[in-house]
Amino acid sequence: MILLDAALDWLAHGLFAASWWQIVLYTLAVTHITILSVTLYLHRHQAHRALDLHALPSHFFRFWLWLTTGQVTKEWVGVHRKHHAKCETMEDPHSPHAHGIKTVLYTGAELYRAETKNKETLAKFGRGTPDDWIERNLYTRFSWQGVGLMLIINLALFGVAGLSVWAVQMMWIPITAAGIINGIGHYWGYRNFEAPDASTNVSPWGIIIGGEELHNNHHTYPTSAKFSVKPYEFDIGWGYIRAMEIMGLASVKKVPPRLRLGAIQPVADEKTLEALIAHRYEVMAGFARELRRAGKAELALLEAKKADVSGLKLANRWLHRDEDKVPAAARPQIAQIRAEHPVLDKMVTMREELRQMWLSTSASREQLAADLQGWCHRAEESGIAALREFSMKLRAARA
Repeated sequence: MILLDAALDWLAHGLFAASWWQIVLYTLAVTHITILSVTLYLHRHQAHRALDLHALPSHFFRFWLWLTTGQVTKEWVGVHRKHHAKCETMEDPHSPHAHGIKTVLYTGAELYRAETKNKETLAKFGRGTPDDWIERNLYTRFSWQGVGLMLIINLALFGVAGLSVWAVQMMWIPITAAGIINGIGHYWGYRNFEAPDASTNVSPWGIIIGGEELHNNHHTYPTSAKFSVKPYEFDIGWGYIRAMEIMGLASVKKVPPRLRLGAIQPVADEKTLEALIAHRYEVMAGFARELRRAGKAELALLEAKKADVSGLKLANRWLHRDEDKVPAAARPQIAQIRAEHPVLDKMVTMREELRQMWLSTSASREQLAADLQGWCHRAEESGIAALREFSMKLRAARA
């Protein structure tokens, strides 16, 4: 009878008889470590080689992922690298634009698991991942035994409540990574840069998902260990990386490039061209700000005349975007607005001319530099203040 009572007491309360808030804190702590294991080890270290990790944190993260997710490093890395290589196409394992936002949100984990069974994906994109004895004989061979061990640990610690803790742990990555980042992170949010895909920043404060919320920044600079680029953005993953770097447990290989501004040159030269190409996303983000400012000025003029501004408001949402990113339904109205507003039309035209300079594969370096000089001359003689100011700033740029 005493043994039965003890067993029932353990089943109800576990070894520690923890209160509800202690269980909640434990759950938040362990899921946070899992997120860090994904973003620091799988994503930034293994998939993109943005930093090197000391063997101690590297193996801890491998062990923790085996214990809490059952994910195999080679599989995760292979699927993720393919996502970048085939982004927003039907070959992208989890693009909401290819497979539908509902599919990615609700069945993202299933899409991931299906792709891990593609041997071609793993052979082509999973190279360079751990292939030591423990990887072959434990983490890969018995990938789901780890989460079974985690269930036993949680039950031992908290009794029946441990089952709920374990369920949260098992859902955490499928919901946050497979659903939110792969789904919403390519569908809704804000964009700092006109990356070639549809990536967005879900939130400027990357805390809950370890900095992965800054997804547009990451797709713009995929080999950067730091995801935040604006002063108001926060990447908690980067904070952990800096702490490990101070302790000698990590070594950062790359961060987002920063455009330097020097003295304004008399004409745009080859060094200006180098800066334009090396910092094209930041340069075009600056042009987008000028274009939005010009759009607001045109809007103010219409409002002063009590004219209809609905068309211009729609156009201002898309004028700074690449044409292939503009919804087909909005293009006729945007064309009409451009015809009615010569300033905006000129700026959009010159934006595309500038963009073509780094897309050109046939022009020589000297020809591109001459084209850039001509572009700056036309911008400064256009009579449009925003174009003139942008061109002068461009002439001060250095890589």
